[in-house]
Amino acid sequence: MTDIGALSRDLGAIRTVVDRAQVKLRSRDFYWYSPILKKQLRDVTADLVVMPADEAELIETLKACHARGVPVTPRGAGTGNYGQAMPLKGGVLLDLSLMNAIPRIEPGRVRAQAGAKLIEIDTRAQAETRQEQRMHPSTLRTATVGGFVAGGSGGVGSVTWGGLRDRGNVLGLRVLTMEARPRVLELRGDDVQKIVHAYGTTGIVTEVEMALAPAYDWIDVILGFADFGSAVRFSHMLTAQDALLKKLVTSIATPIPQLYFRQLKDIVPPDTHVVLAMIAPLAMEAFESLLESWPADMLHRSDRDGRRNLPPVYEFSWNHSTLLALKVDRAITYHQVLYPPPGHLAKIAHLHATQGDDVMDHLEFVRFDGQVAAFGLPLIRFTDERRLLQIEGTFAAAGCPTFSPHACTLEEGGMKRVDPVQLAFKREADPQGLLNPGKMIAWERPDYDGTRQAAHLFPAAGGA
Repeated sequence: MTDIGALSRDLGAIRTVVDRAQVKLRSRDFYWYSPILKKQLRDVTADLVVMPADEAELIETLKACHARGVPVTPRGAGTGNYGQAMPLKGGVLLDLSLMNAIPRIEPGRVRAQAGAKLIEIDTRAQAETRQEQRMHPSTLRTATVGGFVAGGSGGVGSVTWGGLRDRGNVLGLRVLTMEARPRVLELRGDDVQKIVHAYGTTGIVTEVEMALAPAYDWIDVILGFADFGSAVRFSHMLTAQDALLKKLVTSIATPIPQLYFRQLKDIVPPDTHVVLAMIAPLAMEAFESLLESWPADMLHRSDRDGRRNLPPVYEFSWNHSTLLALKVDRAITYHQVLYPPPGHLAKIAHLHATQGDDVMDHLEFVRFDGQVAAFGLPLIRFTDERRLLQIEGTFAAAGCPTFSPHACTLEEGGMKRVDPVQLAFKREADPQGLLNPGKMIAWERPDYDGTRQAAHLFPAAGGA
């Protein structure tokens, strides 16, 4: 148990939160998307929240925690959805929201402190240079850039730019180590992979340098299809059109839009599957030409139907779809699936035809290792853990690896294999294992090799 009084004295004037209700609230993320994690993590809480105002205060915080052997779990906006930022072993919850400056925006790149909100980065980049982030989660309005890099993997924009771990998306990271005298490191090139999607277990990110793309006044499109197969094939074809500028291609099967997307109730007819897309204005003529040969109805086009006052179409995509469903039915959960190319269309068709009514399809089309692929975030009507495991097994049997959102560790979620490069970096940067303990199985259990995993979303850092 952390001696809060002693640690608070060590921290001096650095801002802290000690109110138990507030500490518990800030120790939460969207872990309750999973009924399994909701049960497992309901009692997890930090002992103290620390909010450093700058890097100097952060260094003093890490020194004090290292001296007393206090665990430290970094937090962004708490928009993660499988316990990435929840302090499993108590200690200090490190809230970096006050470190939110955006010191540099220039052609092709932005430099921002970890606590900067993604929406603020986009707003400034567009206003100053007509650029925007290459990709962002569906939680653009609330998520921070440090939290996105440490806990995310891709999102809106991945249809063109791939994932965060694709070379050239994250250009540089300023990182503090967890040592008696914390070091300040600048990681660039492949070295950024030691930190990306590591949940803050290998270092504290203070600044992020990200690649930018030209900004467009994206046109939101909602298309209706009578059968899901046509919606999926169209989505694949659209994604494969490399010269047609787009930021989102999403296929969602009925009854998801009709049951859970309340703001679309007057737009999407019954028994209709939808494709959501974001298209650049200069690409609309080419998009309309592509659409002519497909059996689709134009249900919404934002440049013509602005009077509907809908939210951005990306807020019906990625994990926002799960959030919207949970607002209607608390028994809903979801899974994460990769439909690997080149046989992904056949796999999608087979699973859509054979799975039960408790599995409702939602696909995000992306670039994956240079090819068109689809990630599935199917909504699931949860009954019990046995059925959830059975559904996971059905995907695996069809050759579609699942990355479980019902486990809060890096390896159990299947996001990457045990990584000797990353492990070596953790031994160097966090020798006492105080950063977000409990999230990296390979640190806690040196005999764990992850060989049960048939596929991995990410390669090992520095390797293929």
